[in-house]
Amino acid sequence: MNFSESLKKNHQFQFVYKNGRSYANKYLVMYVKENGAERNRIGISVSKKVGNSVVRHRVKRLVRESYRLHEAVFNSGLDIVIVARTAAASVGYEEIEKALLHLAKLHHVIKVFFYFD
Repeated sequence: MNFSESLKKNHQFQFVYKNGRSYANKYLVMYVKENGAERNRIGISVSKKVGNSVVRHRVKRLVRESYRLHEAVFNSGLDIVIVARTAAASVGYEEIEKALLHLAKLHHVIKVFFYFD
């Protein structure tokens, strides 16, 4: 990810949860908070409710890849936390990608109008 760093510490996630705005859809929940820097920081959370470690890591890879491919259309200076819901375990890349872009559009954090079905 060229323009982004990772959120790694629990207190960083907690700060975004408490102070950020959230929107959700069937597969993902996205929390967004401005960080005042030039780079985005992204954190992905997949709980044990979603499935075993193989399933959780697969969902995390799908979310990370869909963000990486569309990283250029996101505004900069944001802390973004993406939480996977249990329904995300049984879907493919296309659905995760649509869910991520849908939430980005709801948060108004994409630079250009990005059309998807």
